[in-house]
Amino acid sequence: MCGITGMADARLGVDRDLLERMNETLRHRGPDSGGVIVSGAVGLAARRLSIIDLEGGDQPVSNEDGSCWVVQNGEIYNHAELRVGLEADGHRFRSRGDTEVLVHLYERDGPTFPRRLRGMFAVAVWDEPRGRLVLARDPFGIKPLYYRVSGGRLTWASEPKALLRDPDVSREIDVDALEAYLALNAVPGHLSIYRDIRKLPAGHVLIWDRDAADAESSIRIERCALRSPVAADQLRDEDEATLAEELRTRLRDSVRAHLIADVPVGVMLSGGLDSAAITAFAADILDQPVRTFSIGFDERSFDELENARLVATRYGTDHHELVVRPDAAELLPILAKTFDEPFADSSALPTYLVSRLAAGHVKVALSGEGGDELFGGYYTYVADQLAPALSGVARLARPFVERLPASTDKVSFDYKAKRFVRSAGLPPLERHVGWKEIFSADARAELVADHRGADPLDLYRARFAGTAGATPLARLQDVDLGIYLVDDLLVKVDRASMARSLEARVPFLDPVVAELALALPDRYKVRGLSTKRLLRHALRPLLPREVVDGKKHGFSIPLAAWLRGPLLPLAREMLSPATLRSQGFFAPKPVARLIDDHAAGRVDQSRLLWNLLMFGLWFDAYGRPESRVQPGQNHGLDAEPMVRAS
Repeated sequence: MCGITGMADARLGVDRDLLERMNETLRHRGPDSGGVIVSGAVGLAARRLSIIDLEGGDQPVSNEDGSCWVVQNGEIYNHAELRVGLEADGHRFRSRGDTEVLVHLYERDGPTFPRRLRGMFAVAVWDEPRGRLVLARDPFGIKPLYYRVSGGRLTWASEPKALLRDPDVSREIDVDALEAYLALNAVPGHLSIYRDIRKLPAGHVLIWDRDAADAESSIRIERCALRSPVAADQLRDEDEATLAEELRTRLRDSVRAHLIADVPVGVMLSGGLDSAAITAFAADILDQPVRTFSIGFDERSFDELENARLVATRYGTDHHELVVRPDAAELLPILAKTFDEPFADSSALPTYLVSRLAAGHVKVALSGEGGDELFGGYYTYVADQLAPALSGVARLARPFVERLPASTDKVSFDYKAKRFVRSAGLPPLERHVGWKEIFSADARAELVADHRGADPLDLYRARFAGTAGATPLARLQDVDLGIYLVDDLLVKVDRASMARSLEARVPFLDPVVAELALALPDRYKVRGLSTKRLLRHALRPLLPREVVDGKKHGFSIPLAAWLRGPLLPLAREMLSPATLRSQGFFAPKPVARLIDDHAAGRVDQSRLLWNLLMFGLWFDAYGRPESRVQPGQNHGLDAEPMVRAS
């Protein structure tokens, strides 16, 4: 695991001093070593977190004669098998690491080399003789890769903060990205919050040609990984017991691959089904107790420590816990600096804290992201299936439901009921997004009248159109897999863990597992009010009943209560009319109304207020011209007031 960055410029060459400053900014992603190589028109740099081949795995890495170089952020779980084939073809290796496999695989397969990889990765390969640079990102988008093109120069990095080291990079905000952030809590797709910076989409390669006739034609972006198939019902004749056994076999194989490391490995155990499954398989595979790490809350409806303890006790893990409390006024600005873009998924806070807890004991931690998208774990899928039959009832009931008093409980009845009646009558895609939307289109229009961007739903529509012919459930799962998972959940896990120099691995997002999940008929995923049907069946022999049959809680924090109590002063300060006018984006009047309605308990506006609050904290850290995050600084939550050890 590393942070990577680089520069390509056929006209002016590489600014090595700038490249080294960019690399130093990523020190938190790789505190163990750093390396820079300049070869002709291209410079590659990496910060390394040593996981495999501790002595011989430093980057950049070259082929035998130094004509091709590579840097990588990630882990390749099939590197040993690939090495055998490459050695049989005559390639010679100097290390045991996975990164060296990449440069030789590129020599053999060219820019299509990522198709052979099983793992999570963002890779840059420079082929000096051909004048070709290839940037590649893994099919699930587990690892990030940002880039900028300006004046014939291409720069790229694992995080935007490295690109911001260049004083020529504009901090002008992209209004399309701002519009999408307000709707979705994160910046999706190829966009970044900065007009100057873009993301390489998951499963794509960017190819830069040194000898192109002009700067415009020097870059092309192509899909490399084949698009994940959606359910084709090819398993319709398989019985559930056979499929459950096959799923257990595949999950165990994936967990085994994800445990490969030359350093200690643990599991982030939330108390939910997915992380509990990973813990069960890891305990069976390892010859020593699994280290597990959990976060809890004083607010009972948000606390899952009891289920986590059941799993930890059943498998005799070396278990560690923290309880979170809302003393965030001094800590949230530091958390905002961990994300180079505004990011308002509130589960980033417990994810960061469990990463900090784990980093005190291990260098690698397995996490459960991907299970809901692949196996049908969200209750929104249940709502999607119920809505056509209940849309008329929802329309009649809406006036009464909207008057339900606001609760501060986790995913309370009034919250779910209001969401349902507001969106039940919409078309399938709009309805699905409506269950999750933060600021509606009308609310955004009132909030940012002078900064309107494109409709964020266009990104969803494009993804949805690509699965025409599949079942409605499979199409909506694909939307979540390609957008919500990539641009929210995986961003959260990557930044939160890497800020603490911890490698997070996600065994559900493995081709071995996904291939089966994406081929399942709908009845093995969602039926009636039941979610993750096959996964629950497969895990029933391995886990406590309370976990297998328990409701999905999600890894969220008590926002509504905190923003009516200890965090309300911070919200009033950061969202005051004077502050909003100084930022120049949001109209003060509707924001003041949100605060007053929430503080008085009339409406739960916590998700909207958190969205605006995190934008303001991000803007203070990165959005202003004078905002400069210094290279190598620790972006972590080093203060202790927010947690209590258990």
